[in-house]
Amino acid sequence: MPEALDALLDLLDLERIEQDIFRGVSRSALVPRVFGGQVAAQALVAAGRTVPEDRPAHSLHAYFLRAGDPGAPIVYTVDRIRDGRSFTTRRVVAVQHGQPIFHLSASFQAYEEGLEHQADMPAAPDPESLPTAAEMLPRHLPADVAGRLVEARAAVDLRYAETPPWGSVGEPREPRSQVWFRTNGKLVDDPLLHVCLATYVSDMTLLDSVLLAHGRGGWAVGDVVGASLDHAMWFHRPFRADEWLLYDQESPSASGGRGLGQARIYTQDGRLAISVIQEGVVRVPRG
Repeated sequence: MPEALDALLDLLDLERIEQDIFRGVSRSALVPRVFGGQVAAQALVAAGRTVPEDRPAHSLHAYFLRAGDPGAPIVYTVDRIRDGRSFTTRRVVAVQHGQPIFHLSASFQAYEEGLEHQADMPAAPDPESLPTAAEMLPRHLPADVAGRLVEARAAVDLRYAETPPWGSVGEPREPRSQVWFRTNGKLVDDPLLHVCLATYVSDMTLLDSVLLAHGRGGWAVGDVVGASLDHAMWFHRPFRADEWLLYDQESPSASGGRGLGQARIYTQDGRLAISVIQEGVVRVPRG
């Protein structure tokens, strides 16, 4: 297994310090705060470890309350809100330095038969035909920035279907973006792990579509500042995070210093696996 993926899996392997209390560590990020996708994924790990294995996660709703300190451990406290016949609900609070930095509500459901329909998968190029991050990033970013971004995403093979925001600065276009992603290595057959890794990746690019509408390059080039505010996901069908997933993203609105992104994630054979919505702070720096 590649070293970067092994390090990410270690990050998600929380230490259990009491029955419903877990502790996690952080990894360095491009900005001096904990990556939001990491906190969300770790919180979902904590919740999932208090739920029977035959009840996979079907949704999460989260709020980012404060910037996390990457140099300090994060303590996750799980509240067992409900254990019903079909559904299990958990609430998780992440704490650092005595203050909550993140709040998650997650719901889990025992499998059952039901009505079936889904939105069709949109057209997208074959992921194998697209450049890797290591190939694309140096074309558009200074070498030091590109190198740090490649390192931060080394556990994931993430490929843009079109030029990313930081490759088309000053050229507003339709607020839509597509990326393919999968982990850079095979994973064990653990449904919770695959869901948590998709949660981790889901925070990487969703607000890109907001930037595209205004010709902004984003955090990598410094022409906007921002942070995730809230994040919601619905897990519709089984999937594997080590197989190609299409992240089809768009932004229906930006106002009041906030931008909204919404997306659908499909398996390569066209099954709708996940729906995602996120709002974040997106501000233009004052000169």
